[in-house]
Amino acid sequence: MKMDGETMRICKVETIARGKGKLIRVSYEQRRRDGERQRRQREIYDNGNSAVILPYDADRKTVLLTRQLRLPVFLQDGMERTVEACAGKLDGEEAERRIVKEMQEELGYKISKVERLFELYVSPAAIMEKIVFFICAYSPADKVSDGGGLKEEGEDIEVVETTLEQAAAMVSTGEIVDAKTVVLVQYLRDRMQAAISS
Repeated sequence: MKMDGETMRICKVETIARGKGKLIRVSYEQRRRDGERQRRQREIYDNGNSAVILPYDADRKTVLLTRQLRLPVFLQDGMERTVEACAGKLDGEEAERRIVKEMQEELGYKISKVERLFELYVSPAAIMEKIVFFICAYSPADKVSDGGGLKEEGEDIEVVETTLEQAAAMVSTGEIVDAKTVVLVQYLRDRMQAAISS
């Protein structure tokens, strides 16, 4: 964790709670643009970095998604299952290697080549998680199991295969509310439309 920068200095880091992730309280001093120094305090959740992937079958124009319970979404909106792209925590592993494993565990497809797109923070004001975004090609021949995730990790994942256009429509209607999935669906859709235009 970086402690000093050009305009700021971390004064104190306290762990408030530790479970699957860690909630910390950070006291820091920031030099404002007007030169004045200001002391501040924030609570930050560190639940580790992750990776996410949207597999695409160019022949059938389909994508693979998951449908599963996300407790924060249920608590906020009452949605018992959300549709989203396959994702998982890195747990210290290289992003490419981890996402290939996640895809096989959650979706039941074994692939070897993924395309790394970019890294984003989805909620940088309060969450340290950095997400590595991927896409990949897949076909029915790559299917090795029914997927579903790991029961011992509490996963109960339904695999959803739909067209890219239908996934984009699900974003518009609010059926897909997960930010990382929206980013990938829109990125891939724009890329496919640009390829058709050129």
